Amino acid sequence: MAQMYFYYSAMNAGKSTTLLQSSFNYRERGMTPLIFTAAIDNRYGVGKVTSRIGLEEEAELFNLEDDLFERVKALSNKGKIDCVLIDECQFLSKAQVYQLTEVVDKLDIPVLCYGLRTDFLGELFEGSRYLLSWADKLVELKTICHCGRKANMVIRQDETGRAIADGDQVEIGGNDRYVSVCRLHYKEALGR
Repeated sequence: MAQMYFYYSAMNAGKSTTLLQSSFNYRERGMTPLIFTAAIDNRYGVGKVTSRIGLEEEAELFNLEDDLFERVKALSNKGKIDCVLIDECQFLSKAQVYQLTEVVDKLDIPVLCYGLRTDFLGELFEGSRYLLSWADKLVELKTICHCGRKANMVIRQDETGRAIADGDQVEIGGNDRYVSVCRLHYKEALGR
């Protein structure tokens, strides 16, 4: 019986690397994974999942208006799909997380989602909120703060490296804009 998994973490924990390893494992066994990534994040090219260690693979794009159940169903009619892998799943809508539960429950295809739990203000992303609520399995991928503690928060920085405490929830960026830290250093950086 298929299940939905949510692999979450702060930035730089290897979420995309783990997704690409899962894809490799399926392919190595003669199975077919279907990979989706958020169209909003095109830092490393359009329609690609890319890890910081240099791995990459082609992916289907998703936008907020996409019905992911219908897309997976249509693609599965063209050929067997053994799992669905979602990169940047924090950008899913509530409706899309529900659609992915339908992929699991009605199509019996496992769905593995990889993404951030919270934004730079410590608030849940919409996709993450519903994945935390509805996923069958929750798996925290860990990274570390500069002090050696587990990093579970993300700081957005300006061009000078100063922490930013306001702004839009979504601003695409990498190590140039964000740093993962423990809660203590998060509060210190924001003066809280």
